[in-house]
Amino acid sequence: MANILVVDDELGIRDLLSEILNDEGHQIELAENAAQARAARVRARPDLVLLDIWMPDTDGVTLLKEWSSSGLLTMPVIMMSGHATIDTAVEATKIGALAFLEKPITLQKLLKAVEQGLTKTIARKPVMLNAAFHSGDLSLEAVMTGGTLPAPVDLGPQATQSFFLEKPLRNARDEFEKAYFEFHLVKEGGSMTRVAEKTGLERTHLYRKLKQLGVDLTRGKRGG
Repeated sequence: MANILVVDDELGIRDLLSEILNDEGHQIELAENAAQARAARVRARPDLVLLDIWMPDTDGVTLLKEWSSSGLLTMPVIMMSGHATIDTAVEATKIGALAFLEKPITLQKLLKAVEQGLTKTIARKPVMLNAAFHSGDLSLEAVMTGGTLPAPVDLGPQATQSFFLEKPLRNARDEFEKAYFEFHLVKEGGSMTRVAEKTGLERTHLYRKLKQLGVDLTRGKRGG
């Protein structure tokens, strides 16, 4: 699941894109103008932005330039418009837009562009995560961006985990989730009650999730 920001001044477009992307399992943030988009960019830290070009206060290309010049263009941006010219689309891609979708947007083109955009959020090379991940010192953001890792903590040979991020998003996410739950099982001594509380999942959902991911439920008890 990804966090996607949809910026469009037309309520119908926002509702339509929100419905489609929600059905795909994504979390959607909505903004109807540049001011709301700026606030959502800071608050929600989206994995992807769908940005309309023609808006009443500040147009999408100007907002894209603003994010690019201020170092805030850290996520893929897909531009949308029903009236933009070829020159406008070219300008947007030169600034840093990943793609351009012409309205009315077809379902197939939307989902393909979103999939390609989310793939861009994953680092293009394997990242070796050492015991810092298992000690809880490594953030998910550092994992997904290939950021600098904190100093290793020696927790033995079982503490090293490899994530090969040159994979489809679903596979990479499953690998991370498995390591995440294994970490909490070890940390909580195998207590499903405490793991459920820590991860915010109901026990029934947690059991189902662990079974789906192939997590060894005895791992925490052995580690303890």
